[in-house]
Amino acid sequence: MDVEIIDEDENPMLHRTDVTFQITHDEATPERLSVRDSLAAKLNKDAGEVVVRSLDTKFGMRKTIGSAKVYESSDHAKDVEQDHMLERNKITAEGEAEEAEEA
Repeated sequence: MDVEIIDEDENPMLHRTDVTFQITHDEATPERLSVRDSLAAKLNKDAGEVVVRSLDTKFGMRKTIGSAKVYESSDHAKDVEQDHMLERNKITAEGEAEEAEEA
């Protein structure tokens, strides 16, 4: 999977950078978490600081266009992002993670 950054927009008020990227892949559309990990590696960030918002693959194509928000810290992501986006990207608060393990 090859990740190419198309556009980056700084958003200092929310302590993040909005990123548009393109992925070239050989098989089906990659999973959100593997895209998040690849994008985080490309940007030298921790995976908990990257929230993949959308992935769009046109039928029959091996290229996917996506958007993500890259935060300065995972705490900023937890403060700003909606709960369902944090859940999709496997970013949880420390207390919530411990409660999930106990259940």
